[in-house]
Amino acid sequence: MEKTRRVGTVSRGIRCPIFREGDDLAKMVTSCVLEAAESEGFELRDRDVIALTESIVARAQGNYCSVDDIAADVRAKLGGETVGVIFPILSRNRFAICLRGIAKGAKKVVLMLSYPSDEVGNHLISMDAVDESGVNPYSDVLTLEKYRELFGYEKHEFTGVDYVEYYGNLVRECGAEVEIIFANQAKAILPYADHIINCDIHTRARTKRILLQNGAKVVCSLDDLMTAPVNGSGCNEKYGLLGSNKSTEDKIKLFPRECRDLVLAIQQNVLNATGKLVEVMVYGDGAFKDPQGKIWELADPVVSPAFTDGLIGTPNELKLKYLADNDFANLSGEELRAAISASIKAKDGSSLVGNMAAQGTTPRQLTDLIGSLCDLTSGSGDKGTPVVLVQGYFDNYTN
Repeated sequence: MEKTRRVGTVSRGIRCPIFREGDDLAKMVTSCVLEAAESEGFELRDRDVIALTESIVARAQGNYCSVDDIAADVRAKLGGETVGVIFPILSRNRFAICLRGIAKGAKKVVLMLSYPSDEVGNHLISMDAVDESGVNPYSDVLTLEKYRELFGYEKHEFTGVDYVEYYGNLVRECGAEVEIIFANQAKAILPYADHIINCDIHTRARTKRILLQNGAKVVCSLDDLMTAPVNGSGCNEKYGLLGSNKSTEDKIKLFPRECRDLVLAIQQNVLNATGKLVEVMVYGDGAFKDPQGKIWELADPVVSPAFTDGLIGTPNELKLKYLADNDFANLSGEELRAAISASIKAKDGSSLVGNMAAQGTTPRQLTDLIGSLCDLTSGSGDKGTPVVLVQGYFDNYTN
């Protein structure tokens, strides 16, 4: 009797050494995965996915810059006088250190915060509080005084930080004057400043277009800053300061630079060692929302900045429960299994878009789905597993 596999997708965090600048990641990651396979008694298979956190890639590349490097770039690109800073996310790890550099590169910062929340769902106040205040968040511009009068001193549910106070103090500590306003229309900043840094992530192109169409003189998105080395620093030609994280109080780790060669090298190393053709990707934030804190996780510009070709595209799957409840509602047991298996085998690789039996399957990029799985597997703290091995992701019910 044919033996049936009882396990589908498996995601394993791979424990690794602490990676440092200059490390040969292609060699070290390959070794870590192969040693884990030997230690735990599993074998690599074709189309397994090896995923690396973006942080170890950037660290190995030595892709860092300092607050002073950011300040120099801001002065050079925005003139060093009054700078409007709009739509930043509320994050001590992600944005606060960028704000320090911006403040050091300007005489005055006009900080415009969106409300009730930032782009990724960190709330200054609740939507209920906005409703009760009678304010129209789509049109009303609030001064700091008006904001405090209406909403008081709210602290973030999880961090306990009043980000309005925190960001204001941070700018002053860096030697710049600060004025804080609250608005959700980009052009609301224009009466206050015409040299502007728009700090939104996924809406940045639209925001920049609106500002320039309405009379702004200079507009830089975060991906326009630190796009080239400053005084020998790291940089990111494509994403600038987007995707960066705090490293120390004065230093920032940038998103990794071009790393397509790295994922191809790991793929080749594993092929040479095992004869198996695996897929490889670099991942940062997953893309999912927390229902309690309402935080949308994706603060990086993309989930995956580099991946092998087998990870291009979206899933092409049939919904088993649809088949069971509709096409084969009169079948059960072995007959049902055989009928569903036959339907899956008949897919022939053609797109299932528009097929009723595919509705409800997740229409997202493979790299976004797998990257989210990996982000949840590796965690963001002390697990020590910056490499994740995903097996069986491309299997289906017939394998």
